[in-house]
Amino acid sequence: MKNKQKLELTWIGKESRPRLEPRILLEEPARSYHAGHRVSDNDLFDNRLIFGDNLLALKALEAEFAGRVKCVYIDPPFNTQQAFEHYDDGYEHSIWLGLIRDRAESLRRLMSDDGTLFVHIDDNELGYLIVLLDEVFGRANRVSVVSFKQGSATGHKSINPGVVSTTNFILIYAKNRSAWAPNRVFTARAERDKRYGQFIENFADPYAMWRFTTLTRAFAQSLGISEKGIKKALGDEYEDLLSDFVMTHAQQVVRLARPDYNAVSSEARGMIDQSKATPNEVLLLERDAHSNMYFTNGERILFYSDKLKLIDGQYVAGEPLTSLWDDILSNNLHNEGGVEFPKGKKPEALIKRCFDLATKPGDIVLDSFAGSGTTGAVAHKMGRRWIMVELGGHCHTHIIPRLKKVIDGEDQGGISKAVNWKGGGGFRYYRLAPSLLEKDKWGNWVIHRDYNAAMLAEALCKLEGFTYAPSDAVYWQHGHSTERDFIYVTTATLSHEQLQQLADEVGPERTLLVLCPAFRSREEFANLTVKKIPKQVLSRCEWGHDDYSLRVENLPAAPEPPSPPAPPPLAGEGRRAPGQQSLFDGGEP
Repeated sequence: MKNKQKLELTWIGKESRPRLEPRILLEEPARSYHAGHRVSDNDLFDNRLIFGDNLLALKALEAEFAGRVKCVYIDPPFNTQQAFEHYDDGYEHSIWLGLIRDRAESLRRLMSDDGTLFVHIDDNELGYLIVLLDEVFGRANRVSVVSFKQGSATGHKSINPGVVSTTNFILIYAKNRSAWAPNRVFTARAERDKRYGQFIENFADPYAMWRFTTLTRAFAQSLGISEKGIKKALGDEYEDLLSDFVMTHAQQVVRLARPDYNAVSSEARGMIDQSKATPNEVLLLERDAHSNMYFTNGERILFYSDKLKLIDGQYVAGEPLTSLWDDILSNNLHNEGGVEFPKGKKPEALIKRCFDLATKPGDIVLDSFAGSGTTGAVAHKMGRRWIMVELGGHCHTHIIPRLKKVIDGEDQGGISKAVNWKGGGGFRYYRLAPSLLEKDKWGNWVIHRDYNAAMLAEALCKLEGFTYAPSDAVYWQHGHSTERDFIYVTTATLSHEQLQQLADEVGPERTLLVLCPAFRSREEFANLTVKKIPKQVLSRCEWGHDDYSLRVENLPAAPEPPSPPAPPPLAGEGRRAPGQQSLFDGGEP
């Protein structure tokens, strides 16, 4: 039998995966925020801002949101050399790849079958990241690699020799390409399309009577100026005024184009032949499924109005979205959102374009590297439900103030005018609960001291795969996995008599998983499964691990080549710990 081989990216420690604890999320109402009034039926409040390690947060979300997130936008740290100054090049790439892989796999589980992933990255890790995401999502699900113009070759950049880098990249992946149904998106054309140089003088008349003149002549006549001297008369205003005239009379501004005779339908070919035979007539080919076609002298009449698309609330000449996004500026963002985030804030227009392509109002979008909160601000203004995760202190200093301004309608920058944002909605603030288990002073694993009965029940429901839904009427119903299978969590030691009473109340048609510190029973019960805690869950996860972020002091030590034994250090000497650097949960680096 031949060995099966596959093309893959390998790195040190690739097979090592963290055994994540599915933490519960604790809401802090004092930090949650709501406008206090409904603006519309799309006035959403149940958005989530989560403070904590983003890998643990993604694991915490899986039970409720697996398969529900329509769009993910992430902006992970770009330059590993900035984060791994104490590690050699090969090892730093391995750590970075492992951290990204773990998050990509969790994000994929959260995404809906028709969901979309957008990853913003620079050229430092671009090649590695493409191969990695090809493995996680499947190469067939790679939709596009977009080049995004991040800056211009000015200032100190223009001094250095060689190629000046002015671009970042956005990798677009579908979870399932066959189910992926993107929206049709157009971008505004920077300049007027000067190929449209003719004008229909009497457009209101029947098409057979149309008279054509040049665009310049029609424009001059509208101003009462001689066509011959119009450019000199208008000076620098000429092009702007002509563009306004074209937009105002877009149905009358046309150009003639010779169709590909072999590529059009037989009906269109017949119309082309007929119009050649009668060159002074305008002929019409009516079509049910497509726009009508007009012909004259063997050529098709193309209307400027057909180029106009509604983009950001205005009709402009539009072109289909391409893989080069050079029309969104990343400069002058200092005040966008009312917060400063040097060298990290992304344009709201960039996030909007991603959402325009992949979402509709009401869809859930997620950003696990929230940074300054741009993703949530844009999603909120566009009527999308959002989830953001952030570990850094700017969760409180940047994101919350920014979102409050959005909700109150005070933020009129960014995309606000394009989407006519007036305020409304709200968000709920959550933090990750501490690890369920901690060690006591003797080194034994015990339930964490901060857990009350409700937190313990919710945490064990999550661990055992039950939906946490405590009953107000039945004390032993803390959650369920089916309509007939329940879970009961207690910190009491249960006697045989208590278990017998439980078995009687559960009855023969239902089953109950009982989790308790200890129990005493002389027999087994057919409808009860009784297990001890924490023994039942000890081997499930990595307990007490609160930080999977890119902090150098938390990373495994880089392997060092063998060397001769060194003499013992003098008293008081020791190795200095590396300086703290945290990027992986900082977002928008």
